[in-house]
Amino acid sequence: MEDMGKELSKRLVENKWEKKYKEIIEKSLKDDDVQLFLRENKDRLSHQEILKGASKLYEFVDLKQKIAEGKEVFAPGYSPQLTISDHHIEVTYVPTKKLIEERRLREINNRINIVNLPKSIRKATLENYYRDDDGRMIALKKAIEFVANYTETPNIFHKGLYLSGSFGVGKTYLLGAIANKLAEKGIKVTLVHMPSFAVEIKNSIGKNTTMEKVDALKKAPVLMMDDIGADQLSSWFRDDVLGVILQYRMQEELPTFFSSNIALDDLEEFYLAQNTRGELEPLKAKRIMERIRFLVDEVVINGENRRNK
Repeated sequence: MEDMGKELSKRLVENKWEKKYKEIIEKSLKDDDVQLFLRENKDRLSHQEILKGASKLYEFVDLKQKIAEGKEVFAPGYSPQLTISDHHIEVTYVPTKKLIEERRLREINNRINIVNLPKSIRKATLENYYRDDDGRMIALKKAIEFVANYTETPNIFHKGLYLSGSFGVGKTYLLGAIANKLAEKGIKVTLVHMPSFAVEIKNSIGKNTTMEKVDALKKAPVLMMDDIGADQLSSWFRDDVLGVILQYRMQEELPTFFSSNIALDDLEEFYLAQNTRGELEPLKAKRIMERIRFLVDEVVINGENRRNK
């Protein structure tokens, strides 16, 4: 490389180029990455071809320096790379590791539709789920098993989970962690807070968007209904919204998850059977329960309330 440097310097003198330009070229030739590129391609480039590509070498070194100094560049997120095309030195631009990771995370986020739940749920991971008691460990094991089984054989029916337990034991967090893991593997998930969704559906009646919202949940590849049982249920919402969603998902065998403070065995009597007018409708409640039991297995999560920690 030293001999090549001397030879190129000699050519610069012979060509009687401007002093400033010669200084720029000589500086570019001293760059470690440029020297490595020239060594690796010494049999592909003549001295004259290197001189012809001097402006490209300078472009490469200049942009690399600006990126290192944190200055603004015309293609943020891309780094320069020296290449050869038909005996000409060229500069191409490739995504940086940071940009690649940002794109990956953006793609994951785009696969998760979160409805009326905090944005922080996007940061939930199975790896960070609390494992400090048997109830949480069993739930985590079931979650990991579902992700593995569903991603391996997505075309067969896999029951989801009904996560029950008291306040603050990590039910919603675990749903979010499962959703994020599935999204990493290319699977679209909808995670909805059911009490808020019930209000949203009621408000959508006058806007003629009710069916659109119901269809979005019906047809979600994976649906997670958080906090079911936390509100009073109208007969209309139970039969024409929840019932319709669950009937479709049961027929199409689509993975469905729930979280609730109410045990699955108590959901029928204490939530589904009584409407907002205080009327008991056990037969209709039983129909909904049949669909839920078809779709899920219950996992009881015990443990300390960590919500305020």
